[in-house]
Amino acid sequence: MTRLSTAPPPTQPDVQGQTRRGFFKALEIDLRVFGMVVALVLIFVGFGLATDGRFLRPVNLVNLAVQSVSVAIIATGMTMVIVARQIDLSVGSIVGVVGMTYAYLMARVLPDAIGFGSPWIWVIALAAGLTLGSLIGALQGFIVAYVGVPSFVVTLGGLLIFRGATWMVTRGVTISPVDPTFQLLGGGPRGSIGGTASWVVGGLACLAIVALLASGRRQRLRFGFPLRPMWAEALVGTVSSLAVLGIVWLFYSYKWPPALAERYAAETGITIPPEGLAAGIPWPVVLLLAVTLVMSFVATRRRFGRYVFAIGGNPEASELAGINTKWTVMKTFILIGLLCAVSAAVATARLDGSTLDLGEGYELYVIAASVIGGTSFSGGIGTIPGAVLGALVMSSLAYGLSFMGLSSPIQDIFAGIVLIIAVAFDTINRRRKT
Repeated sequence: MTRLSTAPPPTQPDVQGQTRRGFFKALEIDLRVFGMVVALVLIFVGFGLATDGRFLRPVNLVNLAVQSVSVAIIATGMTMVIVARQIDLSVGSIVGVVGMTYAYLMARVLPDAIGFGSPWIWVIALAAGLTLGSLIGALQGFIVAYVGVPSFVVTLGGLLIFRGATWMVTRGVTISPVDPTFQLLGGGPRGSIGGTASWVVGGLACLAIVALLASGRRQRLRFGFPLRPMWAEALVGTVSSLAVLGIVWLFYSYKWPPALAERYAAETGITIPPEGLAAGIPWPVVLLLAVTLVMSFVATRRRFGRYVFAIGGNPEASELAGINTKWTVMKTFILIGLLCAVSAAVATARLDGSTLDLGEGYELYVIAASVIGGTSFSGGIGTIPGAVLGALVMSSLAYGLSFMGLSSPIQDIFAGIVLIIAVAFDTINRRRKT
């Protein structure tokens, strides 16, 4: 009598799954970043359908881009701080006190000191604000790295101290206006580079993409690293270039208001085209692009960036390897203090002054943007472009909810839910890897 076998049938190979994984592996795409892009598209489509397409108008998307710049700039620095296994809860308060300093100098101090209308007013104010932000970061970094007080405690104290200092500067009074040249950092039709210059920037960006792909391929050949298939190189270059040109087209589609365009044409003597005067890429977006490029270069190509990731991966081994861990940690706080000052310049220019609540709540969105962008709270993992994408996701969610008329508490609830989900996803992902 033959016994029937109870062994399970042989498993069929997952051909589709292997093909899908092989496709992404050939493209060398970070699935987390790819997921954020998909989430961003879904957010746009969802709010577009909920508002009958009004959310997707160029003017709203340009305002969204400018609004997300302040958070995105700080998120690039927060990524480095979290990678080093630290945290900074005082970023919003630093933005507030530095922004108030900008406005106070330009509205009340410098006009009397060097003359009203002097072209040096905004230069001196900007230099003072950047210095102040760096000094605040250096002070907190010194206490964390050399005194040994946990960064959570130090920056929580800083949150309270600098918010109180903001009030003491002006006793809670809004200070405005700021220098007209300084206002260009806030965006708007005047604070944009123009339609022609935008297409030039887009063309240069496409050339830079091709050059970077070619340079990366040469470096791999030089050191004997595996090469991506040519079809993958072509696909990455084509999709990236089309994305850049699409973004430039969006900014080009944003036109000056007719009355303001006519006034500007009368001042400058230009002729307004029949389709209207294109504003182009706002200066805050150009600034964010520059910050992203510089921070990415620092994080991936400089010794400081490698040290930060090494410390986040294993602090003890990094110290035994000869890395000055205390000085490196202090420099991360100096860096984020400087970026807070840059963010404060953009926020102050947008408001044409400074208010008591400037920067309030930034810490929540900045930390959420970094974590959503792939930065791990366990340290050693994170990307600068991912943090910028995370900031855009958070800002899009907040802007869309506000556009639909939902109150700030509702927006905070959604932001908190997204933050918890992002941290939970990171925790589950780390458990799987271990």
